[in-house]
Amino acid sequence: MKGKAVHPMHMADALLTPAVAGVMYAASAVVAGASIVELHKEEKQDLTSAAKKLPTMAVMSALVFAGQMINYTIPGTGSSGHLCGGLLLTSVLGPWAGFLSMIVILTIQSLFFADGGLMALGANVWNMAFYGCFVGYFLIYRPLMRSRCFARRGERAANRLKITLASVLGCVLTLQLGAFSVVLETTLSGITDLPFGAFCAIMQPIHLAIGLIEGLITAAVLLFLYEARPELLRDVRTGGETAGKVSFKGTIAVIAIAAVLVGGGLSLLASGNPDGLEWSLFGNSDAGYTQNMGLDEDSYGVQSGAADKAGAVQEKTAFLPDYSFAGSDSAAGTSVSGIAGAAIVAAAAALICGVGGICRHKKRHQS
Repeated sequence: MKGKAVHPMHMADALLTPAVAGVMYAASAVVAGASIVELHKEEKQDLTSAAKKLPTMAVMSALVFAGQMINYTIPGTGSSGHLCGGLLLTSVLGPWAGFLSMIVILTIQSLFFADGGLMALGANVWNMAFYGCFVGYFLIYRPLMRSRCFARRGERAANRLKITLASVLGCVLTLQLGAFSVVLETTLSGITDLPFGAFCAIMQPIHLAIGLIEGLITAAVLLFLYEARPELLRDVRTGGETAGKVSFKGTIAVIAIAAVLVGGGLSLLASGNPDGLEWSLFGNSDAGYTQNMGLDEDSYGVQSGAADKAGAVQEKTAFLPDYSFAGSDSAAGTSVSGIAGAAIVAAAAALICGVGGICRHKKRHQS
């Protein structure tokens, strides 16, 4: 995957110097460590919620993985975008579990599907997970959901409006911040001679459109969960009534089925247009966008021993590179990738959550 950016903000190793990549790994690792500590504290205080977190974390992570496979066309641009999912996960799991789930998703994408560079994984975690799980949640989603906005419309109508507004505003903010981080990281890595401001002028508008669409998708999923099991959503006022229209097991089953259908079926309908990052770097000559940053897709980027080693690891671990059978363009490869990837992500997320539960159980018995 060296020299290729597959999805919006899934950065390839060739876009970063080892120094910049190392800094982003360190930053993401610090936040991951803090998330583990805070999640442990959170679940000790609410054992009932913790019991439901394992299946919820598994199926929601699988759904986001599958959703990231579907690139949707951005009208009039010759570009495409897809779900990032940080705010969606956080709205259900909370910021700590949401961030760890995003790490699981991005790591599996990088190792098994060669989607995003392995050396660039720290940057991808920061750009795609940190802003949605923390900035969008704490600055937009939580304050708005806890506010008295739309109170005159009645509690249920107010909640629906707040979920929609918080989702759209939160996703727009997080996509803008993520795109800005990509510009900053690639500029510091010396990828292009294009002025910083000019690169921003290319990246930010296209990711504004991507953020708007992600916000609507996020709102749709959260509105379903609100109707099905409102207690699954964070920061939603329910007036003490948590009974939904669907059982907890039924809701989990619906999400799991949706992940399989999206990853195994709808992924076949993904747009063939370059994603927001590719479009910004290389343009799209078929749609009349030939300049943008003006990089040569076959020879751009930073050459480094670290990137070569990371690429060699990916060549060994990626059993379905580019979400397809090696050396084949068969649609079956995409479907298998979507289903297999969703299953692996679900299992990994459940394992992380389960290990945490076992550790808590042992500590309680020891004390």
